[in-house]
Amino acid sequence: MKLTDLLCGIKHTVIQGGDKDVTDIIYDSRKVSEGVLFVCLKGYNADGHKYAADAAAKGAAALLVSDDVEGVGNDVTVIKVDDTREALAYVSAAFFGNPAKELTTIAITGTKGKTTTVAMIKRILACAGIESGTIGTLGIIIGDELIKTDNTTPESYEVQKAMRRMADSGCKAMIIEASSIGLKWHRVDAIDFDYGIFTNFSHDHIGGAEHKDMQEYLECKAMLFRKCKTGIINRDDEKWQEIIKDATCKTETFGFDKNADLTASNDMLLSKPGFLGVHFDLGGKREASVDVAIPGHFSVYNALAAIAVCADMGVGNDAILEGLKTVMVKGRVEIVPVPGNYTLLIDYAHNALSMENVLTTLRQYKPNRLITMFGAGGNRPKVRRYEMGETSGRLSDLSVITEDNSRFEDVMDIIEDIKVGLAKTDGKYVVVPNRKDAIKYCIENAQDGDIIVLAGKGHEDYQEIKGVKYHMDERELIAEVLEELK
Repeated sequence: MKLTDLLCGIKHTVIQGGDKDVTDIIYDSRKVSEGVLFVCLKGYNADGHKYAADAAAKGAAALLVSDDVEGVGNDVTVIKVDDTREALAYVSAAFFGNPAKELTTIAITGTKGKTTTVAMIKRILACAGIESGTIGTLGIIIGDELIKTDNTTPESYEVQKAMRRMADSGCKAMIIEASSIGLKWHRVDAIDFDYGIFTNFSHDHIGGAEHKDMQEYLECKAMLFRKCKTGIINRDDEKWQEIIKDATCKTETFGFDKNADLTASNDMLLSKPGFLGVHFDLGGKREASVDVAIPGHFSVYNALAAIAVCADMGVGNDAILEGLKTVMVKGRVEIVPVPGNYTLLIDYAHNALSMENVLTTLRQYKPNRLITMFGAGGNRPKVRRYEMGETSGRLSDLSVITEDNSRFEDVMDIIEDIKVGLAKTDGKYVVVPNRKDAIKYCIENAQDGDIIVLAGKGHEDYQEIKGVKYHMDERELIAEVLEELK
């Protein structure tokens, strides 16, 4: 593709050189090959401008820069822009043929609920016969293929590449988790989203390299509503008006507030062995009696957001109800079928706050016993282990302490630290260092009406020990244990 075609519509200055044929767009100097456009990005720890000369030496046809670069030679074209991250989004969109124009595009921002809402929308659309691809915490999912990513919202090149694959494979919609960092760093630029969703706002991602304060964090989330045609907003969140203060899109609202466009009422928890969920009555622009297969009152909000989008897309109530009744989010209070009269689930809770949230939610279902199996990561602050031990000891009837990415530490040393936190409570616990053995212990000792949480791994399918990641999927371990116990 011609460089001038990639740059069409982007304000830029040609520092040296002329038009070139571009074979690909690269922002990691280690991946540079003959004929590529190398984009110099500034990151947390690295500045791509430092590698411009190296990229030129490897045969890059052109360099996209925001700062002056030296030692690149005269045979490489150098293009200067104000912000290379912003420019990357637009040149990537052009390179892949603007795939967003071929898809219904949906972006979700908020502190919590993004992953679950993505899954709900995807499931509802599937029930309506609409194929969709997703991008988020779980990776890029196109059909049965999962492409792992480093960030909740990948770099714009990866987003555009994924959308091109989605469109080419027959997808009609794309649903993406738009993190505050993703919005701040232009990863979802060059997409005029059909729908933007705001789930909620609470304390997160403050300090360090991410956001300097809560105000900036909120302002980054609000950017989405200047990048979409319709904004769908949680009216019950106290920050909802600030989120849409400078919005350029049409807005719709959802919540328990009777003034919302889509409302919930009469919510109640649903529980039976192997099923935990929530029920509510839907009102406003759609009316229905809704069951959601994900536990917790907060699931009502995620469901309302999903319903709002799908209703706007013309999806009927039958598909909406079937989708929410059968939705499953990998690694998020994910229920695994077992033959006994108890409930076994997998959850990603891997710190005290997330553990507090999931265990408090499950307590509301009044289990016979709440059993939590967990470990803690090695080479991480010890205070996390103390806190996790104390949280589980306070909220669980039994804690089963095991391994979880011990890295370069001894598992038993980590377990001793967890026990420090447990000792601050009256909580009962047992130690089973091997994770498969710990799962077997939980299953063998399950009683009628128990809820057992395997916490910490969630969607992860590996165990990291001494610098090596070994394959380990808890779903496979459960199947092995059940087979052994037959």
